[in-house]
Amino acid sequence: ASAGAPPPDSWQFRRLVVRRRGSSAHGLFCACSAVSRRLGSEKNKVLSWKIQQRPGGPRESQKTKEFCRRQVGEANEFIRANATNKLTVIAEQIEHLQEQARKVLEDARRDADLHHVACNMVKKPGSIYYLYKRESGQQYFSIISPEEWGTSRPHDFLGAYKLQHDLSWTPYEDIEKQDAKISVMSKLLSQPVALPPSTESNFPGFRSTESGL
Repeated sequence: ASAGAPPPDSWQFRRLVVRRRGSSAHGLFCACSAVSRRLGSEKNKVLSWKIQQRPGGPRESQKTKEFCRRQVGEANEFIRANATNKLTVIAEQIEHLQEQARKVLEDARRDADLHHVACNMVKKPGSIYYLYKRESGQQYFSIISPEEWGTSRPHDFLGAYKLQHDLSWTPYEDIEKQDAKISVMSKLLSQPVALPPSTESNFPGFRSTESGL
């Protein structure tokens, strides 16, 4: 024993030993607690990361929501562009139909005016008639062309028209093109139309004549 230390069999010595042992045990307990807390913290971090990364986790759910929002935005853009393209085509078709309607009305007005022109003959479809204008302003049809009149032509020549079988008038410069169209249509109409035989009804309540009904 060192100088000044209590004897080993004294109560002071035993108290000192217990105090030192308690201090060591407390220190060991504190150290173990710190290690345990650190391990628990690391374990919680790993567990939190796994939860976030697994399917359906918070981070995965957030990514899914962001992807869905982008997908909805892209879908809206494509749908709008597609609708715009279709509407553009429809607008062009409407414009074309309006132009055709305007021409139909103009042609109908012209045909009606030409039928009111004075004529001293029976107009026959398929014939060409020449339109002249007298000094008085009156218009009339003639079967004599300006070439046939020559220099002795009495009145101003306004134009030539062919009377079609539907009683419409075709300007002289369009006769060749119109005759070509009519020829094509006539050939199509003259061809026999062959329909495949069918024993089944295409419409409710309708039966084929081959069934005897």
